[in-house]
Amino acid sequence: MAGVAKLLTAAAVLGSLLAATPASAATGAIDWKPCPDAPGVDCGTVTVPIDWAHPDRGTANIALARRKATDPQARIGSILMDPGGPGGPGAGQVEAGWSLSPEVTKRFDTVGFDPRGVGESTQIKCGLDEIIADHPEVPRNQAEFEQLAAYNRKLGESCDKLSGPLGQFGDTKSVARDMDAIRAALGDEKLTYYGVSYGTLMGQQYAELFPDKVRALVLDSNMDHSQYTAFEFLNSETQSVQAEFGEFAAWCDRTPSCALHGRDVSKLTRALQDKAARGELKDPQSGEVVTPLALAGMFQGSFYGPSWDRLAAVLRSLADGTPPPASARLKDDLPVNNVFQSVFCDDWKLPVHNYAELEAYRRTAAALAPDVKVNSLGWTAVTGCIGWPNRTSNPQHPLQIHGAPPLLMLSSKFDPATPYAWSQAAARQSGSTLLTYDGWGHGAYSKNSRCVIKATDDYLITGKLPARGTHCAAVEPGSAEARMDGPKAPATIGF
Repeated sequence: MAGVAKLLTAAAVLGSLLAATPASAATGAIDWKPCPDAPGVDCGTVTVPIDWAHPDRGTANIALARRKATDPQARIGSILMDPGGPGGPGAGQVEAGWSLSPEVTKRFDTVGFDPRGVGESTQIKCGLDEIIADHPEVPRNQAEFEQLAAYNRKLGESCDKLSGPLGQFGDTKSVARDMDAIRAALGDEKLTYYGVSYGTLMGQQYAELFPDKVRALVLDSNMDHSQYTAFEFLNSETQSVQAEFGEFAAWCDRTPSCALHGRDVSKLTRALQDKAARGELKDPQSGEVVTPLALAGMFQGSFYGPSWDRLAAVLRSLADGTPPPASARLKDDLPVNNVFQSVFCDDWKLPVHNYAELEAYRRTAAALAPDVKVNSLGWTAVTGCIGWPNRTSNPQHPLQIHGAPPLLMLSSKFDPATPYAWSQAAARQSGSTLLTYDGWGHGAYSKNSRCVIKATDDYLITGKLPARGTHCAAVEPGSAEARMDGPKAPATIGF
């Protein structure tokens, strides 16, 4: 777990982006061929300009994976999908089986794409020595703050050197233009899209750039690109994790199968936090020291599903000093996106000028969230840009969508990565309809709520939106409904 924050910084630096260019600047049709390791899935590529403002400055290949509609007679078109991250490989996820409900896959070809720089698309590459170099994840003084800035700067410089021109053009506005090139290459007059987490920012910016090309966009667990300060960003992130911690503790109180049932979960957790802060908390399995940020990452990762049962077993293991059962271990549940910094630091300008400022943010977050202390994802995102050598080319702004048909936004009320308040803000700015899932975890469509699935499917198929203000009841973890064979979340951690 302690290596997660270091791995998250394995990314390339990205640069400036200028005006929109028509999707016709993309070259070549899609030459679909069977994917070697995914029966029933076709693989292909679309070639796009690296710099959409200057198409003569080189190209990048965007990898695609397609599952054809199961009922060709009922086919409406294609649905493009992205799992978030940033850095989630949508093509790879579709190859692995990621899809929406049978009602959707009957009528649409499911098409996943690996955004530029990611997976099987033309990759952004960084130096291994720079990636694995030791650096402070949570600076304790100004000297360590400067060490972190130097680490990020050297890493970004290595990405620039190894990635060539693509290292300057990986921001989400460029990705949105790539999406329009994919739409045109697929032969769809207008775009139908499902994006989750960071994929919502792609959809939001697509609707800003190409409102007349939108058919239906479902944006699940939204980014709010109007947050201007590191203080605001980190606090909203941390409070969202603390809110789900309260729900987790309440679940343990009412659920006899919880490994911490009958114990004071908050008291036990705060004792673990104190022990980690003193450098005395160790993993009973490996003997390794568990840092405060690694402990925060355990909460973060297990709140996505949510996987409350496994988290309870791990916390009991840490508190009692006994190894958890193999089924409860969390390490392998946290795949890491190696372009996270590249994209995030190009999309967000969240400056932190010195250690005193960063420490004030950390202390404020800890005071607002006494159990979890900090959102590990939010912390890594903000600190990963300290010292990053290139400017932010796609900085924050309130959503400005004019002329697009109505969009559907989804959100869990208790989301550990993209706070519910973010979706509320994005819906308010864009005039979109927000459907609220009154439950837990990240990615509302994949939480086995029949209410959420039906409303989303109706919109994708017919364009009919649910009534404004619609709420769908929570699905209790461990219940029969939670175990039903519904849409699965993509295996991506991050936004």
